[in-house]
Amino acid sequence: MKAYVFPGQGAQFSGMGKDLYENSEVAKELFEKANEILGFRITDIMFEGTDEELKQTRVTQPAIFLHSVILAKALGDSFQPDMVAGHSLGEFSSLVANGTLSFEDALRLVYQRAMAMQKACEAEPSTMAAILGLEDEKVEEVCNNVDGIVVPANYNCPGQLVISGAVPAVEKACELATEAGAKRALVLQVGGAFHSPLMEPARAELAAAIEATVFNTPSCPVYQNVVAKAVSNPEEIKKNLVDQLTAPVRWTQTMNQMIADGATEVIEVGPGKVLQGLFKKVDRQFPVSSAQI
Repeated sequence: MKAYVFPGQGAQFSGMGKDLYENSEVAKELFEKANEILGFRITDIMFEGTDEELKQTRVTQPAIFLHSVILAKALGDSFQPDMVAGHSLGEFSSLVANGTLSFEDALRLVYQRAMAMQKACEAEPSTMAAILGLEDEKVEEVCNNVDGIVVPANYNCPGQLVISGAVPAVEKACELATEAGAKRALVLQVGGAFHSPLMEPARAELAAAIEATVFNTPSCPVYQNVVAKAVSNPEEIKKNLVDQLTAPVRWTQTMNQMIADGATEVIEVGPGKVLQGLFKKVDRQFPVSSAQI
């Protein structure tokens, strides 16, 4: 069974999608449609922009979404997923891939989500940090022992958990994690505390946008971040998408579940190879590859 997976924030790079635009008529058309929908030429930033420009949440999220989804569309009939999943923002890409959302509707939702998250980030100084080489339970314990808001945000793979919250609480958790034996505790260069209670202000905005959007019955199940299992019911998919803003991304659990449910190969669709690397941490022999036209 083929599992297609879609990356999230952090996978962006200058020049992303340019070869697609130049080599595929389908891709070119969709990129131009995206420029129209967003009201600015995101392709100029993707193809020629600096790392700094690409790092703005309002650019990063739609840029990664577009790279992933347009690549999937450009694959044509060879794109036949049996299951899909996306890491955080990548979940929206996966929902276009399995027919739950149209390209246009998903792009609008991604942009609204990005703007709402940006606003929430500006409301309070917040950050995220990667804790490496410590068991998940230990990291959870560390977070529970810190005053202030700090929570597990991304269960990326065994021995790699990203925490998220208010700046002083995250710094304190990094100290405690190091004392508890973490190999590294690294504050990340991100806009704010994604997948934490500090994203609560963005929830109502995203929920309203999702409620106003048509969600179809998918052609194959999506393994959603919040529940780490296969979901096919459009109402459940909506709820999980909203919950994802303030709840952790259970990617370790998602990978294990996909393998348990019969995935025989994983194909990453979009910029970078981060998700392939994470699958290899779960099972070194597991067949992984990048989608290519």
